[in-house]
Amino acid sequence: MKRSKRFEILEERPVNKDGFVQEWPETGFVAMESPNDPKPSIKVENGRIVELDGKRREDFDMLDQFISDYTIDASITEQVMALDSVEIARKLVDINVPRSEIVELSKGVTPAKLLEVLNHMNVVEMMMALQKMRARKTPSNQCHVTNVRDNPVLMAADAAEAGLYGFDEQETTVGIVRYAPFNALALLVGSQTVRGGILTQDSLEEATELRLAMLGLTSYAETISIYGTEPVFIDGDDTPWSKSFLASAYASRGAKMRFTSGTGSEVQMAGAEGKSMLYLEIRCVMMAKGAGVQGLQNGSISCIGIPASVPSGLRAVLAENLATTIFDLEVASGNDQTFSHSEIRRTAKMLCQMLPGTDFIFAGFSAVPNNEDMFAGSNMDSSDLDDYLIIQRDLMVDGGLKPVDEESVIEARYQAAKSMQAIFDELGFPAITDEEVEAATYANSSEDMPTRNVVEDLKSAEQILRDGISGFDIALVLEKRGYRQTAERIFDMLKQRVAGDYLHTSAIINKDNHVMSAVNDENDYSGPGTGYRLSPERWEEIKNIRQAISPQDFD
Repeated sequence: MKRSKRFEILEERPVNKDGFVQEWPETGFVAMESPNDPKPSIKVENGRIVELDGKRREDFDMLDQFISDYTIDASITEQVMALDSVEIARKLVDINVPRSEIVELSKGVTPAKLLEVLNHMNVVEMMMALQKMRARKTPSNQCHVTNVRDNPVLMAADAAEAGLYGFDEQETTVGIVRYAPFNALALLVGSQTVRGGILTQDSLEEATELRLAMLGLTSYAETISIYGTEPVFIDGDDTPWSKSFLASAYASRGAKMRFTSGTGSEVQMAGAEGKSMLYLEIRCVMMAKGAGVQGLQNGSISCIGIPASVPSGLRAVLAENLATTIFDLEVASGNDQTFSHSEIRRTAKMLCQMLPGTDFIFAGFSAVPNNEDMFAGSNMDSSDLDDYLIIQRDLMVDGGLKPVDEESVIEARYQAAKSMQAIFDELGFPAITDEEVEAATYANSSEDMPTRNVVEDLKSAEQILRDGISGFDIALVLEKRGYRQTAERIFDMLKQRVAGDYLHTSAIINKDNHVMSAVNDENDYSGPGTGYRLSPERWEEIKNIRQAISPQDFD
């Protein structure tokens, strides 16, 4: 068969390396409208919900029971459910309907009712609603800082650079589980080298993650997964009640924590029960609300390839972000997993969260090259930073980052590496050589670093847990070795744990060590001239990219 030259060219385009499937409702391969989704209904008897979305209480699974008992307000639900779903959708978009009214309505909806509401909205309407419903007025961002060798010197330098760019949260994980304490230490030291208040986490199995938080080596957690069907929950040896107990364990020790969920997870684990991805994710959102956690990391997360393969899938991802904010929860809105070979498609997906703004636009912008990202790569990586900064400037939108200069980056990376060198020397860990410090200062990836003795590193990493070496111990070492400013910043982070203010919804800590959350930075958007607006100082910061030519350059 003779081929069209144009089609031959099209077939070589990056987007045609992506995977796409037709809708397959029986297995859950449908984004927002499955024929198997239940119809909205509620029935209350003697102050107790006895019917939820067509199911009698005796037939409830554990998610139905949890949502009925802990999320839905039985005193108002029949009134809210009587409202037309189109009317609620219009309230979401209407700038004259305050956010507080929507939050009040959320207390009475069922999962199927909210699904029906969101199905009446297009992408632009969802973005308009998200701009109003975001809990914290000021948008922010989170990054990944990892490397394939778990090299603590490089990780500290990368964390320092990420801090300069303005990431308010930094997340790491491990290639070798036993390296976890070193990774937590590197992220803590590197981030606090450039400014105080940056929150850090080490994504691990839950017991070790909690232990590191109790030692003050990390300050938040979010990889506590929940699911939208009972079989998938059971497959993870969990229940809504066990997850709620774990959330309490973090909060009681002054550590911020949110759950993780996302469209497509139940499909990926072969337990979608024929329901749409968005319906199941709304159940997760409502479970998180009932558990009392600060919020959710959602936006499909590591399952993004599933919704991205079906029609309206990326719309469903935006809808789950919006659903989270409707319930007055913070949202770290995904964009943290690579899903497409197409730069156009990846950017289009990201703009759905960047333009309206979310609490954390990325639940992990890879601050390192994607081949170093141990979360399997992000939607954007360190090579995309200039593009992202210029999009902020082009559209006059705050994506949570700021331009940096090369000299400042080199200095920050050097100071972070030297701090790690001092800590390792003081604690008797395997020496960090001057050669390693020099390499980390200028490195792009692990390939630029000298190799370390992994066996000896692992012995010392395990010593941190065995001896209970804490964030306070690290601060004392840094002060002793002349790194007083970083020591004070780490100590200030420990004081935040005692105060507990950053346990409020959507909390971040600014460079002045002040908590900004939905309590003292409440989103009050009600149309043009309200809500978050770029200050003159912030606009100057965003627009003054290093690539811009100034008239003074020609004097």
